[in-house]
Amino acid sequence: MSLEIKVPTVGESISEVTIAQWAKADGDYVEMDEVICELESDKATFEVTAEAAGVLHIKAQEGDTLEIGGLLCEIDESQAKEAPAPKKEAPKESKATGEVIEMNVPAVGESINEVTISAWQKADGDTVELDEVIAEIESDKATFDLTAEAGGVLRIIAQEGDTLEIGAPLCKIEVAEGASSAANESAPAAASSAPTASSDSYAAGHASPAAAKILSERGLSPADVNGTGKDGRITKEDALKAEKAAPATKPAASPAPEKKPEIAPPVISSGATREQRREKMSSLRKTVSKRLVSVKNETAMLTTFNEVNMAPIMELRKKYKEQFKEKYEVGLGFMSFFTKACTMALQEWPAVNAMIDGDQIIYSDYCDVSIAVSAPKGLVVPVIRNAESLNFNQIEKEVVRLAMKARDNKLSIEEMQGGTFTITNGGVFGSMMSTPIINAPQSAILGMHNIVERPVAENGQVVIRPMMYVALSYDHRIIDGRESVSFLVRVKQLLEDPTRLLLGV
Repeated sequence: MSLEIKVPTVGESISEVTIAQWAKADGDYVEMDEVICELESDKATFEVTAEAAGVLHIKAQEGDTLEIGGLLCEIDESQAKEAPAPKKEAPKESKATGEVIEMNVPAVGESINEVTISAWQKADGDTVELDEVIAEIESDKATFDLTAEAGGVLRIIAQEGDTLEIGAPLCKIEVAEGASSAANESAPAAASSAPTASSDSYAAGHASPAAAKILSERGLSPADVNGTGKDGRITKEDALKAEKAAPATKPAASPAPEKKPEIAPPVISSGATREQRREKMSSLRKTVSKRLVSVKNETAMLTTFNEVNMAPIMELRKKYKEQFKEKYEVGLGFMSFFTKACTMALQEWPAVNAMIDGDQIIYSDYCDVSIAVSAPKGLVVPVIRNAESLNFNQIEKEVVRLAMKARDNKLSIEEMQGGTFTITNGGVFGSMMSTPIINAPQSAILGMHNIVERPVAENGQVVIRPMMYVALSYDHRIIDGRESVSFLVRVKQLLEDPTRLLLGV
């Protein structure tokens, strides 16, 4: 009877693998659990073991790419040899030495902070050997095998499905008498304790996936490394040692070149520090993060730009700001000009003031303008209701009122809900240009930026003017290019000739 060996599932996002090499030839006799081939995915390398003893019949060749579940080989169990009874060679009753090795989550990548235990290959209380795969752990980028750091009895601490940070305890190994540990393996005796397995063993001189990766990165060959793992396998520690020892193995050239003076590393001043700290995200920051990512993923967002000559508004403010403040007890800022200009343009281009609800478009005949405010706990966006019906001093007073409540963390939910259009002013922080993200479920947002004196051409002459870049980010599902560009051009016209705002033309 022939047993089919198929490509196993090796990771949630891996759909195909490549046969890197066969450890056995077609027609060879294999023992159960003996490594027969090595598979590679775009994320990691995996070994396939025989699921039964018998004669191997290879169905896919080295270099072939197979999907998960594809046929690798068959094992003819009818030709299985009678297993000689040396296995009864008294199952080594592993006597505990009292030494306990705690295994923690290893560092598996520079930007990976946590991993999930996808499967334990051994059960709690099982006897394991040094370098034997005991678990499979997953990160958001790849899957990794966890090997035992010593021989002995496994005591599991974390369960399958648990998500742990780097360095968190995974399990303990009660070291058995006579069993070797990773610490012992790294002792000088490694030279004399070269693989005890016969030289024709597949494992002898074969690098584990982690070791192979290190060797390839350092330009070393497995033949240059003395494996100290089970049956002579090259472990990760062997590869790391070889990397350090490699320069010493290079024979010095007979005419020793003149030594160049070594450059000493910089001396860090006593006040310098490399400490880090972690802080839990506030619920506001979490909500803002989810909403922004959702908008980027769920809308067809584009941004169009223009520039505004701010000289007319600045001259108007300079001329009337004292009288305005004396009469209305509030300063005359830029927000009232921009808000009025936007509300007039929104009424002319209603799609920019609309929003999508399922398969319907909601058009509003009013303009509830949201203004982005930087508060101590993060960005908040309170709403100026019916901004189209407010005059300059009413808008300025509402901006001040909402901004003060935001900075005191006293805004109510009602004051932040709704809104049909948003204005954000990154210019107060010095931003020259940006692409603001839409404030869902709205369909557009206007970004203001800093005012910089730049040379511009007017009537064939180069003159210096205070210029501001303005950006309109919009959802292309509901707003076409004609509406978005025309809206921004209309805002530019109103700002560069503020008398239009008063006359409504």
